[in-house]
Amino acid sequence: MLELRKANDRGLANLGWLESRHTFSFGHYRDPQQQGFSELLVINDDRVQAEQGFGTHPHNNMEIFSYVLEGALEHKDSMGTGSVIHPGDVQLMSAGAGVRHSEFNHSATEPLHFLQIWIVPNIRAAKPGYQQKHFSEADKRGRLALIISPDGAEGSLRIHQDARVYAGLFDGDEASTLALGPNRYAYVHVARGSLEVNGQRLAEGDGARVRHEEVLHLSGGQRAEVLVFNLPPRELPSR
Repeated sequence: MLELRKANDRGLANLGWLESRHTFSFGHYRDPQQQGFSELLVINDDRVQAEQGFGTHPHNNMEIFSYVLEGALEHKDSMGTGSVIHPGDVQLMSAGAGVRHSEFNHSATEPLHFLQIWIVPNIRAAKPGYQQKHFSEADKRGRLALIISPDGAEGSLRIHQDARVYAGLFDGDEASTLALGPNRYAYVHVARGSLEVNGQRLAEGDGARVRHEEVLHLSGGQRAEVLVFNLPPRELPSR
């Protein structure tokens, strides 16, 4: 069963330099029906103007990853990490016992479009850590590439949670099937374009909670870029 979350129903924060669409409750946007799903707490669809961004601020006990769609994201943190993330790169910061970081649009002229995603970890006060890896278009073309997992399988980034995240690109006749396994939930987020998931069409920005389905079939893509989360069978994050 798929429960659709339409793009236009998401929360909106518009600060001039930032336009952010919130799939789940975040900041000043509060919806008692949208408090996350399983251990997935935040999906923010952020568009940041040139040379603007999020100043240094703290996090703890959260797995935070960024997925860049357009532009370049500049990251700095209290672990001494400094990097610039481009489309195809996946950045994962395990905040653990505590970390401070900043995220800025690296460009002086071009806008930045990226997804910021939070997953609740299954251990608390772990040693903070940072990982980054590039997944090419070929890695994701017409298939779901594993980008995050609890065991680092297939070269994915390692997360402190029983969750797996896949990224895929689909257009035309390209299709893929993902076996979730018995007694699992999933969440699908269409970052760009549109495609069908188990026969239901999702447009750009749409999402879907998935329950009681052991297999997902993705097809009918129209310049689609999609993230799929394979999650424990819980309704709300265990914060």
